[in-house]
Amino acid sequence: MKRRHFIKSASLLGLAFSAFPNNLLASNRISCELLIGKGAPALYGNGYKLLLEAHEAFLEMKAEALKEGINIKAVSSYRDFEHQKRIWNRKYNLFTSQGMPETEAINAIIEYSTIPGTSRHHWGTDLDIIDANAVQPKGDVLLAEHFEVQGAFHKLKQWMDANANRFGFFLVYTNNPSRKGFKYEPWHYSYKPLSKQYLESYKNLDLFEILKNEHLAGNDFLTPELIATYKREHLLDINPELLR
Repeated sequence: MKRRHFIKSASLLGLAFSAFPNNLLASNRISCELLIGKGAPALYGNGYKLLLEAHEAFLEMKAEALKEGINIKAVSSYRDFEHQKRIWNRKYNLFTSQGMPETEAINAIIEYSTIPGTSRHHWGTDLDIIDANAVQPKGDVLLAEHFEVQGAFHKLKQWMDANANRFGFFLVYTNNPSRKGFKYEPWHYSYKPLSKQYLESYKNLDLFEILKNEHLAGNDFLTPELIATYKREHLLDINPELLR
């Protein structure tokens, strides 16, 4: 199986010109803009957007799954900063308009959705998947129940559990009861050969300094303490295989 690990093409990982201060750059290889969804990465895919190496690995995995009658479909992949900001603002305004206190609204959002600038979907390495050959459930297809026994995508989950890792894809938010942060997402996979590099660079960002001038809904409540806890529990308490 041919796969190009750790692409070093300047178009994908090169240092882009940045309007951010030098001390906000993650490294001399991956710019802050690329890390927070404000860059212009070269993306590939039909109906989804991934970095080249992740795209090629996804096609290999998809072809192998088709032999078992499973049609892996990406329903979400790359999202830029502004896309995530629209999701964030919509949810925040909805929750607070219903009388929910601001900090409670933020905690409700980050059960599943990221603060803009912090999503792994900004990197072009992660995607949410379903089985297009299965009878589609009504309503939201990305619910954990659809991936369990008797669920529409249980066959997909079983196949991914057995095969995804050999193509470089790993579940991000596992069903480990001791894990904190985002809730279990059996649909969210990350292409480790690239995403591990992005995460290593991302750890060096000062998220509070980056976000404080982004005019996010509820921005006044995104305190340094909240951001520090969020980084530790939501961004780093993930599948340990993606940290090795």
